[in-house]
Amino acid sequence: MSAIAQYCAWYGIRVSGSDRSCGKGEVVDIQKGLESAGCTIYPQDGSGVAGSDAVIVSTAIEDSNKDIIAAKKHAVPVFHRSDALAAIVAEKKTIAVAGTSGKSTVVAMIFELLSHCGKSPSLITGAGLNSLVRKGYIGNAWYGESDILVIEADESDGTLVKYSPDCGIVLNISKDHKAVGETLELFVTFAKQSKSVVVNADDPILSSIPADITFGTENKSTCGATSITCNPLSSGIQFDNTHYTVPVPGYHNALNALAALCICKHYGCDSGLLSLALSRYQGIKRRFTFYKVAHDIIVVDDYAHNPSKIYAAIKTAQTISPRVFALFQPHGFQPTRFLKNELITTFAETLRGSDTLLLLPIYYAGGTVAKDISSGDIAQALKEKEFVIYAPESRGDAIGFLDERIQKGDCVLSMGARDPSLELFARDITAALKK
Repeated sequence: MSAIAQYCAWYGIRVSGSDRSCGKGEVVDIQKGLESAGCTIYPQDGSGVAGSDAVIVSTAIEDSNKDIIAAKKHAVPVFHRSDALAAIVAEKKTIAVAGTSGKSTVVAMIFELLSHCGKSPSLITGAGLNSLVRKGYIGNAWYGESDILVIEADESDGTLVKYSPDCGIVLNISKDHKAVGETLELFVTFAKQSKSVVVNADDPILSSIPADITFGTENKSTCGATSITCNPLSSGIQFDNTHYTVPVPGYHNALNALAALCICKHYGCDSGLLSLALSRYQGIKRRFTFYKVAHDIIVVDDYAHNPSKIYAAIKTAQTISPRVFALFQPHGFQPTRFLKNELITTFAETLRGSDTLLLLPIYYAGGTVAKDISSGDIAQALKEKEFVIYAPESRGDAIGFLDERIQKGDCVLSMGARDPSLELFARDITAALKK
């Protein structure tokens, strides 16, 4: 939502809006960034609706919201976020990245690589790019000079089928917000509406999607890596007779980079420029973000929230340290209920006997929801495993637990989504362990 708001403001549209989190410490930077872009922020009490031509809402907004009630009172039409984005997509030569994991990272890589190659793309995505944040922006949007736009096409609410991009990319598929079969149907429709289609050849479930370009490590891919190497702090790709260094760790990030390289080659970028640009990639917020502590202790903040993302984050952390303290905050009661069995299996099969799992209370963002599951339910199902498991009642309890047990060379991995305060929590852990 904040990305669309910035883009529209830079386009020249008068933009105002509200958010239930405004006034809270964890979103101060986002609010300042929106105001710097020219957006006016109102309380979420309906006071900012009168005089607007339209009200744009996310999936999280319920009909009982005071802004929605005010819109109906003033006869202001209400549109979904995806309708606004679809209108923007239709005006541009859009590169839309889909998949249940890695979308934000691949969007960021494509944007930075195309920018370095002089293509001057625009950007609308879900996570702040560190390269833009360091320039004083929120980092999830940019208005470029060319007709190229790079976006994240989200399948979580099924709305990606509203987009008809110049190029559609499908990275992977796993159970997340929806069952795999339902998500695959969305991806097939999305691909049919894309002028050109790029698909991961290493993911067998995606083989039913007709593709113009395929990427991966399989010989059958049209845009394949001959080798991938993984190091604790970086990865390497041998592709198109060129070696590329990916300055973020993890096999999954090497595949993400390969997807971005294939797209940028498709849009006419030179291998030499791409190699230099990728080596300078600065990452995005909350995607394996490092905080170093004394005594070789590392705290990592990551957005991982579904089983495949959690698996990738833990496996990458395990290359850093022989002992990983994995903290996970489930991102809602309904998602936790839907993914409970898969989460249990992922933790059971991924964590080593030397590791520790801390399951924080489920994040509640407000609204009507059945609170009939808890982190303790997952902990109970894992109680017979070799690794230590603990379900703290608060973040303070979690930090106290870590402070008593942390040793030289350990890695603390904090995972979770939706909650904007998780970034601050990772910093709190880091500060506590430095004392």
